[in-house]
Parts: sequence; C-alpha cells; structure tokens
Amino acid sequence: MAKKRRKLNKEFERKIYSSKKSVELVLAKIYDIDDEDIQKEYMSAFKKVVYIYDELKEDYERQGFSDNSEELLTNYKNAFNLFESEFEI
Repeated sequence: MAKKRRKLNKEFERKIYSSKKSVELVLAKIYDIDDEDIQKEYMSAFKKVVYIYDELKEDYERQGFSDNSEELLTNYKNAFNLFESEFEI
C-alpha cells in the first residue's frame, strides 16, 4: 500500500519554528535562575508547555498539516500564555 504524502504548510512551519524559539528562550532563562528551588518550580510548570510543543511538532512531522494542527497550535499558545501570566521570567 502506498504511503500517503504529508500535506505541508509553510506558514504553519514558521509558527512551529517561532514556537520552538520561544520554548528555547524560556528554557534558557529558567536554567539561568540561581535559586535551585525556584528553578525547579519554574521547570515543573513549564514542562506542560514543552510537552504540548513536542506534541505539535511531532504531529506535523508525522502527518503534515491536518485538521488537528490548528487545535494543537492553539493548545500550545494557551499553555504558553498561561505560564507567562503565572510566572514572571
């Protein structure tokens, strides 16, 4: 059986790349925190954002742009915004 081609979307790829840079920036800032307890608290809270980003990226790599893509991106943005509103970094 022939494998179905992934549908690609350049605009969506830019959004994923931008999301990756945002995650990397926040992780770098968290790693720069000197107080170990505070660093662990931030890392624990940010884990959900990283998980959702990984899910978004893997879904796009596996399936390409699909009906689920925008929903995953929205979930990522909501989680990131929630983290930013609760933690000042």
